[in-house]
Amino acid sequence: MSSPTSIELDERALRGAIDDEAFSGVVSVDLADVSVWRSAHGLADRASRTPVTADTRFAIASGSKAFTALVVMRLVEDGTLSLDTPARSILGEDLPLIGDAVTIEHLLGHTSGIGDYIDEDDDLDVSEFFLDVPVHTLTSAEAFLPLLDGTPARAAAGATFAYCNSGYILLAIVCERVTGRGYHELVQELVLDPAGLDATGFPRTDELGADHARGYVFDEGLRANTLHLPVRANGDGGASTTASDIHRFWRAFFAGRIVSAESVALMTTPRSHDEDEGTRYGLGFWLNETGPGVVLEGCDVGASFRTVHHPAAAVTATVMSNTADGAWAVARVLAEAVGALDEA
Repeated sequence: MSSPTSIELDERALRGAIDDEAFSGVVSVDLADVSVWRSAHGLADRASRTPVTADTRFAIASGSKAFTALVVMRLVEDGTLSLDTPARSILGEDLPLIGDAVTIEHLLGHTSGIGDYIDEDDDLDVSEFFLDVPVHTLTSAEAFLPLLDGTPARAAAGATFAYCNSGYILLAIVCERVTGRGYHELVQELVLDPAGLDATGFPRTDELGADHARGYVFDEGLRANTLHLPVRANGDGGASTTASDIHRFWRAFFAGRIVSAESVALMTTPRSHDEDEGTRYGLGFWLNETGPGVVLEGCDVGASFRTVHHPAAAVTATVMSNTADGAWAVARVLAEAVGALDEA
C-alpha cells in the first residue's frame, strides 16, 4: 500500500466540537511541510482579554514525558545508562521503598510497580488538587524527593502496566545524578536543540511571558493554576510549547535527529496494552490500539493536550487548551481523521 498523501478532515464535526465546548486553545493539522488546518480560539489571558493565537505557547502536562524518555535514551546510547540499570544503584539511601528490581526500562514503560505521588485513580476534582509541599520549592528533580518518599509500591517490578508520574520524576533524578547536570539543561541540549524546538521549554509558572497562555482552574473565572502545579515543570511533564513545535518535534524524532533509528523503533514498539483506555504503550510514547499512530497527551489543572502523529503519512494532528477538559472533544474528531489514514 502506498503512503497516504492527504488527510480528510470532517470540518463540520471539527467546527462543532470547537463551538460546542467554547474551546480555548489551538487546533493544528500538518501534512509534511504543509499546514492543513491551523486555528486559534478563546483567551490566552482572561484578565487582559488577550486572545489565543496560532503561536501561543501552552503547557502540555504529561505530553512532555517524551522529553524525559528521550534524554534517558540519549544517555543509554552514549553508555551512561542502560535499560537494565537498577534505579536503586543510583538512588543510594534515598526512597527506600523503591525495590532493587526496578530498572530504567521499567520506569520508562510504566511497569515499575512503584507508588505514585499523584493518585490518578482518585476521582478528585482538579480544582481541589494541591501538592503536599510548597510549589515554589519544586524547581529541580531532586526537589521532588519529599513528594516521592514514603509512597509504598503497588506491584512487583515488571508485573503490570500502571501509569506512574513518580516514575518519570525518578528518571529525571537519575539523569541529574549520573550526569551531574540539571534536568532542564539536559532536555535543552539533548532533545530541544537537535529538534530545533525554539518555542519549547520550561518557564516558571509565575514568570510566564506575553506569548504564553495562562492555565485556568475553571471554565469560567480568572483563577489561574499557579498554586496548583510545580513552579517549574519537571520529568513527569508540564513543558510549554506551540503547535508548530509539536509537528517539528515529531518530524525530528522520526528522522533520527534526537535519538537513533534503532531507539525510535524501540520506543514506539508496543509493550503494554491499556484496556481501559483502548491504547498501547511503548517507552515514553502512547500508541494507537491499531495502526502506526503515535500519541502524546496530557491533562492537568489548567491544561489539556493531545497530539497524534502518523509517521508514514507525515501527518500530525494536535490540540492544546488552557483548561483541564477543553481539548478532548476536538481530540476525538482529530483522532478519527488520523485513524482513517490506516484505511487509505
